[in-house]
Amino acid sequence: MSTEGVAAVERALSILDVFDDQHSAMSLHELAQRTGLYKSTLLRLCASLELKGYIRRSDDGMFRLGPTLWRLGSLYSRSFNLADYVYPVLNRLREETGECASFYVRDKDSRICLFRRHSLHTIRHHLDEGARLPIDRGSGGRVLLAFSGAEGEPYDQIRREGYYISLGEVDANLSSVAAPILDHDGQPIGALAISGIRSRFTVENVQKVLPLLLEEAAKLTRQVSFPSADATAGRQPRSSGKAAARSK
Repeated sequence: MSTEGVAAVERALSILDVFDDQHSAMSLHELAQRTGLYKSTLLRLCASLELKGYIRRSDDGMFRLGPTLWRLGSLYSRSFNLADYVYPVLNRLREETGECASFYVRDKDSRICLFRRHSLHTIRHHLDEGARLPIDRGSGGRVLLAFSGAEGEPYDQIRREGYYISLGEVDANLSSVAAPILDHDGQPIGALAISGIRSRFTVENVQKVLPLLLEEAAKLTRQVSFPSADATAGRQPRSSGKAAARSK
């Protein structure tokens, strides 16, 4: 496909991207404002999108999303498998850090280790997939609580920073760091975490792997959520360099 053809596809997709809950029906003028495209360009692209069912134009002249998107969305939902997205991320985190990489989900007043890749080190913390852990201790649990709306500290700081470092909260010999994976409403799908033996996975080493964790959390959020997913997941640390951390 030529460069011009690729640009046309990108412009057409940009039209679909501007629809949301507050803008489910828009006039040509509104589309032009939100996309930055000329009205003549919009009419040409929308005609092609309407032909394929991606957009429909009502008798009142308003543009709405078309039935083809519903069909594709339903197909995506039926074929979606969270493990297909999470395991490659866990593999990369383990390979890059040498430590354990886990994905936790909330189950009422506890959290479950849904997916896990164990450390490459001989001495390591072993945790089986399916294991149930406290929700109010450890980096994964704290992150899930924070982005579920828990108030006060450390939860306010976790939401500001976008991650949490735990030092010996669940086990005195372990340290960990976690970041949230959020859906399009900003609600937690799960928590992505790296953990290790505290004598090896020191605060200094945790800080070294933090940018990688945040990068992978941001990528995973984009993959498993809608494009408008809350940008809090994977947010870079504030310039102060201070992290929410708790040691018990």
